[in-house]
Amino acid sequence: MENDENMSITPADIEAKAAQITHLVDETKESAQNTAMMAGVAVVVVVALSFLLGRRKGGAKGKTVVEVYKVK
Repeated sequence: MENDENMSITPADIEAKAAQITHLVDETKESAQNTAMMAGVAVVVVVALSFLLGRRKGGAKGKTVVEVYKVK
């Protein structure tokens, strides 16, 4: 059996583990922010490209003409 002295947890152990967890959380946060930014940029590019291609393909055919007549 192991000795009880080897099983005790010191404040330094807790601080070290807390620092390790903080470091991992910071890395995960940065990674998630980078991924979110790249996804946002991709969405903007796709929407802009779709808009521009749609305008180009639609041409004058898609324009609405409204004629107004005055009835007496």
